[in-house]
Amino acid sequence: MSSSVIEIQEARATRVTLTDDSLAVDLADGRTIIVPLAWYPRLWYGKPEERHHFELIGDGTIIHWSDLDEDLSVSGLLAGRHSGESPESLKKWLAARSK
Repeated sequence: MSSSVIEIQEARATRVTLTDDSLAVDLADGRTIIVPLAWYPRLWYGKPEERHHFELIGDGTIIHWSDLDEDLSVSGLLAGRHSGESPESLKKWLAARSK
């Protein structure tokens, strides 16, 4: 009996595009994920220049916005996970931004 080994690779982002209401992530395997920006309040409330200042880390497995203190995993996007930030935490973050 023969068996084959299936190699499962973690999804990796190659390109990130943001509009006023959506986040689109092109993956290394050719797929594109598009999710509502409203799922991620820090991105939603971020200024366009803050949204567009990001970096791909972990060989494209994480998208990091240093100006917004936000990190999204590509696997979380694929799983349809929304932000897990509590309303209280978001309120504090928004208050700190307005100072």
